[in-house]
Amino acid sequence: MRVITFNTQGIEQAADKGFFDWMVNQDADVVCLQNLKAREYQLDGDRYHPEGYHAYFFDAFEDGYSGVAIYTRHLPKAIMTGLGFEACDYQGRFIQADFDKVSVSSMTIPSGLRSPEAQAAKMEYLEHFQAHLKKTLRKRRDFIFAGTFNIAHKTVDLSNWYVNQKVSGFLKEEREWMEEVLGEMGYVDAFREVNKAERQYSWWPEYNRAWTLNEGARLDYQITTANLRKSVKSARVDRDNRFSEHCPLIIDYALDL
Repeated sequence: MRVITFNTQGIEQAADKGFFDWMVNQDADVVCLQNLKAREYQLDGDRYHPEGYHAYFFDAFEDGYSGVAIYTRHLPKAIMTGLGFEACDYQGRFIQADFDKVSVSSMTIPSGLRSPEAQAAKMEYLEHFQAHLKKTLRKRRDFIFAGTFNIAHKTVDLSNWYVNQKVSGFLKEEREWMEEVLGEMGYVDAFREVNKAERQYSWWPEYNRAWTLNEGARLDYQITTANLRKSVKSARVDRDNRFSEHCPLIIDYALDL
């Protein structure tokens, strides 16, 4: 099973840059998209519905917010949208597809870069999302949470980390949150399970110098329940094509849907 996650920063502009042509050539079973900046009724043409894929969307109720989608070659048993708290549901930040053996979600955690108020809202969001992760552990199935977490977990995940320790995305309390999820709670960072290389980033600032020098951050993840740890076969970020400031994260699992 191949799962791809990608923050489009606007699905229309990503399509303009050839994302869907790229996607249909990746042999992916599930593709998780975030930050669509569009609503489902705007995406009803063939351009956004490539042959062979079922498409499911969860819109933001407020303009300018996220919106997420799942494209899958396999018909899900069920689709779940939202997590029951306002910052997630009104901003269109979570959609989940349930298959026979595993559930895959496309999700995004808000950035706190804009202001202290935005950072406070991000920390509140992390608290709510962690509560959902704890409830998930009680369920008798496996899960993959794919999307933009807007946190660089460790120093290896951020260039120039030493000057960014007071910047949202690498704050001590954010990294401690990630440590609890991947430590005490037992979730798995699927990428790092098989790819230990340095300078493996998924986001770069928009200016070309950062891209050229590979000065970025690993903000996009696939976090799985513990039973899937040994199923992770390979993981990479595709830097060969650039459809937004993020690049697609591609992970292969020894699973069949």
